[in-house]
Amino acid sequence: MTARTANPEYVVCVENDGYPVSLELHKIYRTLPDEDALADGDLRIIDESGEDYLFPASAFVAITLPERVRSSLLSTAS
Repeated sequence: MTARTANPEYVVCVENDGYPVSLELHKIYRTLPDEDALADGDLRIIDESGEDYLFPASAFVAITLPERVRSSLLSTAS
């Protein structure tokens, strides 16, 4: 799966060049669907403040989380 063909629900940051304050390496981030961003090679990422921002999709790898982890992340995001 590439960022241009699907919008992953969760991703891991694998590169934070240019965004060392905004993105933590190896951290799991939740995404929001944004077809326009995907078309431009970006992902809409939700940060710790609950706000969403666009970052290059190439800085992330999509992951599939076990249901228990996914549920835990969703419960803390509310």
